[in-house]
Amino acid sequence: MKKSTWIAGLLLAMLVAPQFLKNYGIYLLTYWLIFIIATMGLNLTVGYAGQKSLGHAAFFGIGAYTVAILTKAGISFWLGLPAAAAICFVVGIILGFPALRVQTIYLAFATLGFNTAVWLVMRNEEWLTGGTFGINNIARPSLAGISLNGNLAYYYFTLAMTLVMAALLWGLLRSPWGKAFTALRDNPIRAESLGVDIRSYTLLSFAIGAAYAGIAGGLFASLVQYIEPGPFAVGASIMMYLMVVVGGPGYFFGPLLGAAVGVLLPEWLRFAQAWYLFVFGIAVVLLMIWLPDGLLSIPDRLRARRQSRQASAARAQAALAASRNAGAGT
Repeated sequence: MKKSTWIAGLLLAMLVAPQFLKNYGIYLLTYWLIFIIATMGLNLTVGYAGQKSLGHAAFFGIGAYTVAILTKAGISFWLGLPAAAAICFVVGIILGFPALRVQTIYLAFATLGFNTAVWLVMRNEEWLTGGTFGINNIARPSLAGISLNGNLAYYYFTLAMTLVMAALLWGLLRSPWGKAFTALRDNPIRAESLGVDIRSYTLLSFAIGAAYAGIAGGLFASLVQYIEPGPFAVGASIMMYLMVVVGGPGYFFGPLLGAAVGVLLPEWLRFAQAWYLFVFGIAVVLLMIWLPDGLLSIPDRLRARRQSRQASAARAQAALAASRNAGAGT
């Protein structure tokens, strides 16, 4: 099946499926779409640029709180959402500076500390964030006079936003910028020798990824209409990182599959009742053992095995033909 065919089928399913679901099912699909946007940004930082970030939930929270605070102050959602993206973009550049000096596990710990610091601000600065009481009654927006208060309307709005953000990322990855990010991941020294500004592209990978998380956070705030610091703790960053790794870092559709594993799969496993988190954890561990490059690496692995078998068969035939020719010569 061609890629365009299954993409069209998936899009059709996403358009039609909510019509047959109850409110909670629609809410869950919207939640999934929001995490697709968030992990698209993290996939750019981790999967394409090769940086180790465990602070993505902090940007998710900054976006959510920005939209919540501004809308509660009477400012339009349509101004709050770009503001959330802009603030996260700037903070992402600041966070990217440690990546210029440290790498791998040290960078992961630095971003982990950043996430903890932001979470403490959300929890303790009650004058701004409401602290543990949070912010409630966050209004959903209207679009061209159409209210998005209903779950179904907000789902289709979030789906449209997901497609727009995916199209922007697709264009970015097909541009010289995308090739520079990939070169930075594969071999920074070689990339620098080819003229890639390592410093700028490292900062941009964090900034653009953070902006995506900020937009996702703003959508999340309007979806749940109540936010408090809990969803933006370190555990959420680890789960987002897990979504990227499970889906396939560096694969464009990895966030779609990874977010499904992180958001939808636990719901499908609830039949196991108290054991469902244990079952989910074991499933993820086994997946990481057998497929360290993620679920979307399966077609590549199968293709590589097929090519290996074909190459082995060709070598065997060539060796057989050579031996026959040698025998005929004698």
